Amino acid sequence: MWGDKRYHTLNYELRKTFGKKVIKLSLDGGFTCPNRDGTVGHRGCIFCGEEGSGEFAASRRLDIREQIKEQKRLLSNKWKTDKYIAYFQNFTNTYSSYEDLREKYFTALFQQGIVGLAIATRPDCLPDKVMDLLEEINRETYLWVELGLQSIHDRSAKFIRRGYPLRIYDEAVRRLRERNIRVVTHLIFGLPCESKKDTLESVKYVASTKTWGVKFHMLYIQKDTDLYKYYLKNPFPILSREEYISLVVDALEYLPKDMVVHRVTGDGKKELLVEPRWTLDKLRVLSGIDRELKLRNSYQGKKIE
Repeated sequence: MWGDKRYHTLNYELRKTFGKKVIKLSLDGGFTCPNRDGTVGHRGCIFCGEEGSGEFAASRRLDIREQIKEQKRLLSNKWKTDKYIAYFQNFTNTYSSYEDLREKYFTALFQQGIVGLAIATRPDCLPDKVMDLLEEINRETYLWVELGLQSIHDRSAKFIRRGYPLRIYDEAVRRLRERNIRVVTHLIFGLPCESKKDTLESVKYVASTKTWGVKFHMLYIQKDTDLYKYYLKNPFPILSREEYISLVVDALEYLPKDMVVHRVTGDGKKELLVEPRWTLDKLRVLSGIDRELKLRNSYQGKKIE
């Protein structure tokens, strides 16, 4: 249905829009997070490392121009293209002054080959002035904003120290959609306080909001996080590769067909990752999802037709 896939991938969507392969360049804008600077909390989300869930982004020691050059160089051997999305990934990328955000966003946009921006942030970090800036950028280029929801369940939000209630996410989605800005929601699978039913409830909830896109992540335990310390004292079951693949396929079946699936598995940093080590073999997970969909004769949206 979507090229060679049974779900609506970002690769498919961007090729359809731009006529060729488009790759994301992960950037570090030098931002922090209200969950680290004391505004909301001091230690960040329990799973977040010292690099702010952006271990593969360019170095913040470089300015935005140099980061883009470095990322292009690193990825040029893997993909041949001249079209790129500048992805502000590390920490909270709307958490700064209007002037600082404007300068960094437009600096990225003005670099050769940049056809759009992706901005990862928190739903509680979208004041009106920033929303006005995002609306302006959205009129000029291809923009999406990523919101780290992770789960709809209060107990999970407290465990991961998310720092905001579900209604704040709902409000952020509403305000972004009113300005015709694409929204991507992050969900985490494998949280210790959640059953399969709980996870799928989050998936169905996000599906009902009709956000433009979604990202599925397996819960990583990395050495530089508070989750690692918790896991050493309170070991909990980790999803196996097969369990995760089955859960992802279940989730895909509940997504609207027009919802863009940005990620179904991720890359942990090898030297930091403790569990689950099977996530390091990303291709095996991706092929496993494809195989499970085929075995079930299933596809994205099958259970909501």
